[in-house]
Amino acid sequence: MASLRLPRLIRPSGRRLYSAAASPSSRLNLPIDYKSTPLLHHTSSTISESLELPGSATSKSMNLYQAINSALRTALSKSEKVMLFGEDVAFGGVFRCSMDLQTEFGSERVFNTPLTEQGIVGFAIGAAAQGMKPVAEIQFADYVFPAFDQIVNEAAKFRYREGATGVHAGGMVVRMPCGAVGHGALYHSQSPEALFAHVPGVQVVVPRSPSQAKGLLLSSIFESNNPVIFMEPKCLYRAAVEHVPNEYYTIPLSKAEILKPGNDVTLISYGQPLYLCSAAIAAAEKALGVSVELIDLRTIYPWDRQTVLDSVKKTGRAIVVHESMINYGVGAEVAATIQDQAFLRLEAPVKRVAGWSTHTGLQYEKFILPDVARIYDAIKQSIEY
Repeated sequence: MASLRLPRLIRPSGRRLYSAAASPSSRLNLPIDYKSTPLLHHTSSTISESLELPGSATSKSMNLYQAINSALRTALSKSEKVMLFGEDVAFGGVFRCSMDLQTEFGSERVFNTPLTEQGIVGFAIGAAAQGMKPVAEIQFADYVFPAFDQIVNEAAKFRYREGATGVHAGGMVVRMPCGAVGHGALYHSQSPEALFAHVPGVQVVVPRSPSQAKGLLLSSIFESNNPVIFMEPKCLYRAAVEHVPNEYYTIPLSKAEILKPGNDVTLISYGQPLYLCSAAIAAAEKALGVSVELIDLRTIYPWDRQTVLDSVKKTGRAIVVHESMINYGVGAEVAATIQDQAFLRLEAPVKRVAGWSTHTGLQYEKFILPDVARIYDAIKQSIEY
């Protein structure tokens, strides 16, 4: 692979994606403009560089929310067992991911629910137990916590409880927009993937781009015997477009992808921070003369340990980047696994770059979340250790 296979993020009119904002690392004089969080929301669609896609006769340029819509339409068309429901889903949802689906498939398969997250997930568990493939939407990841008991104590344990009967809750998918957008404050900025990744019996997936979102969502619905928590970075909904196959295709769950090969440092991330990693890598390779390998985990749990370990054994250095809080986060699990299974190959301590351990206050959001400068710092410190 000669270059990063990430779609180019769309720049809002009159703005730079990364502006020269004050930062503790501004002393580094980075050879790029950067800001603590990219201006990704409220952007218009343009064609961008796309990923290598599964073989496809026809494709269409889509942004991430359109790709989610396409995946849901494909799933509803493929099987009458698929049903879609949640708060305001019937008219398209807050982010328009379910636009026109009720008109096309009817109110018995696409419908609104009462404002009760535990009820939405509880209904999904019952439907899955009866052989349906329910796709439940939680309007924001921040609001999933009333349903935490249903997910952890019922959905995650369903297959374990049933044993050899073969009954499971596979095909059940709980979709939720996650992450910060720059103005979400306390109740619209959270990324709770680490909480669900603690629980055996569920899979946790975070896509990075439109084509990934469609393929991973279809895999979640049709190819898993476990319930799937499908977390969609909402700041990417309208941030970039790719050519996405119109027909059915899947991307394997629990399989990481090497987006860019490198020899000196392994950078591990998922979702929106991959774009920050891409910018930091460009800066580091130009200024420091290093070669950085970038890995997208894609599935947070169960995650692809082998791909990560093989890379770290080659490079000898590892950095894990995620938007959610650093305390007890995904980075801690990845770092512990690397230390346990690749210790003798390490040339520097495993580093974590993540959100600080505090709630996301509106005024300070850009200082709490990881940015390009912090990732660049981590690369530099790891190389110079």
